[in-house]
Amino acid sequence: MTEPTRFLVVGGGPAGTQAATTAATQGAAVTVIEKDIVGGAAHLWDCLPSKTMAASALRQTSVRNAVKLGLINDPGTVSTEVLGDRIAEITADINANWVELLTSQRVAMVGGAGRFTGPDTVVAETMDGERRFRFDKALVSTGSFPRIPNWAPVDAKRVLISRDVYDLDAVPEHVVIIGSGVTGVEFTHIFESMGSKVSLVVSRQQILPHRDPEVAAVLEEDFLERGIRLVIGARAEAIDVGDDGVSVRCDDGRVVSGSHALLAVGSVPLSDGLGLEEAGVEVSESGHIVVDEFQRTTAGHIYAAGDVTGQMPLSSVAAMQGRKIARHALGLPVQPLDYRKVAEAIFTEPEIASVGLVEVDAAAEGRKVRTTKVPFTSNARSVLQHFTRGFVKVISDPATGVVLGGTIVGHRASELIGVIALAVQAGVTAQVLVETLMVHPSMTEAITDAAE
Repeated sequence: MTEPTRFLVVGGGPAGTQAATTAATQGAAVTVIEKDIVGGAAHLWDCLPSKTMAASALRQTSVRNAVKLGLINDPGTVSTEVLGDRIAEITADINANWVELLTSQRVAMVGGAGRFTGPDTVVAETMDGERRFRFDKALVSTGSFPRIPNWAPVDAKRVLISRDVYDLDAVPEHVVIIGSGVTGVEFTHIFESMGSKVSLVVSRQQILPHRDPEVAAVLEEDFLERGIRLVIGARAEAIDVGDDGVSVRCDDGRVVSGSHALLAVGSVPLSDGLGLEEAGVEVSESGHIVVDEFQRTTAGHIYAAGDVTGQMPLSSVAAMQGRKIARHALGLPVQPLDYRKVAEAIFTEPEIASVGLVEVDAAAEGRKVRTTKVPFTSNARSVLQHFTRGFVKVISDPATGVVLGGTIVGHRASELIGVIALAVQAGVTAQVLVETLMVHPSMTEAITDAAE
């Protein structure tokens, strides 16, 4: 028996859940097929679990600095068991909330793996056997998985990927982190704050190789002050595992030893085994699903969103893609997502956040911009809290004064960037920011100071 549905979602991550709720509120019959938990990898393995660990790491950093605020300096000890239980509880609660929301909107929930068998049919492999569906429109939002090079003997004990860190029995003695992108630097901060010795293997000449060098320099300075070893310009090519530790061999002959190794070298899309060829959906050589500006695949009635497309790997982006896809699929007016206006953040301490145009891109495009910068050392609230590392940059059009983007490196930058993000989205001028009365003392004043 084939079950009909108007809108079928394969993969219940941020894109899938947002698409489902949006379509359901418009009265469409919606079916979601998800093999793990609702919320996807973002909730189960990536964003929320790692940021839960980052929250604990931030507390440890704050306690370390407490003596400078007149308090007793006693960082305490991290319990991996308590932290793991907290992550599991948060994950379970979010999953339950999403299931309740989707069910209340009469979205049909199917636990299993979905596979296309034709241009408008999908089979779901469930615990109770196969279920077949025929759809009008569909969305593929199956996400990605951490990339594991063929030279890395991942065993979830000594050699880890990011998904293994939440089940560790104890805080590692010495973690060798391979990869200095977002995931690599976030776990560098987390493990050092929790008491591990950390060595970071950096294949380029700076951490965060695709970011503003000035931004990377601030974080590098913080890492060095923490005692983190930066192995610059070394590409890992092998890992030897012993009874009591690991040795990471690099292409320049250097060997970095520790108790554990953590791989943070990107991700691969989960597009295999979905029957995309049978559905007429094109996949690139890298395994990413090819989409247009409205997220349509080469099969026009099938959409794709999130990490499986190779676009900005952010859950916020995937969620917005999902909402727009649902509207487009139902024939409602919608504008393509403007990726230049996406705010993003790196959850280290100091945090790094940016939105809109950045100096590196402006220079590459030969575009003239005005950049103004204010360090947090000149901000009263930052000084009072002893979080003075970092700065605010505001980028504007020199002819019109319109705010084009901004970068913040500092405490709670992920929260502060919202002010600049709103300015970029609204297309306001720097003068509008200057005339906006912020709370005093507050770190948001650094934004108005930079605008002024």
